[in-house]
Amino acid sequence: MKKNVITVNVNDFVFDACNKYRDHRVGCLVVIEDGVCVGIVTERDLIERTICENKDPKLTKIDEIMSTDIKTIHALDTVEKALSIMKEFNIKKLPVVVDEGIVGILTVTDISRARPDLSKRFIESWVKPVWKD
Repeated sequence: MKKNVITVNVNDFVFDACNKYRDHRVGCLVVIEDGVCVGIVTERDLIERTICENKDPKLTKIDEIMSTDIKTIHALDTVEKALSIMKEFNIKKLPVVVDEGIVGILTVTDISRARPDLSKRFIESWVKPVWKD
């Protein structure tokens, strides 16, 4: 997992979140409220829920566009459990928590680099080819 998690507060504006994306070059922002992980914002959320809905990013707050049905994993859980959650819910990023506080983030890419044996077995069964021979 990556321990340097870039976060935004539920009351931050989308424009500020976009600047964090640019400055930190991350794939998602974890949304916190009172130190607790309450959501996640992906590039897709920014595009679909702000730009496509013609909302002003300087006036739109994060809590209006974030994904709230967030799945997390405890820091002491196994990588296999993380992959199982990712597969079940079709997600590629999984915040790592201890007592609801964010301590890291785990991605499919992180797992594939660290444990190619696991990623091959799990990801091949998860990803459906779009081509035919």
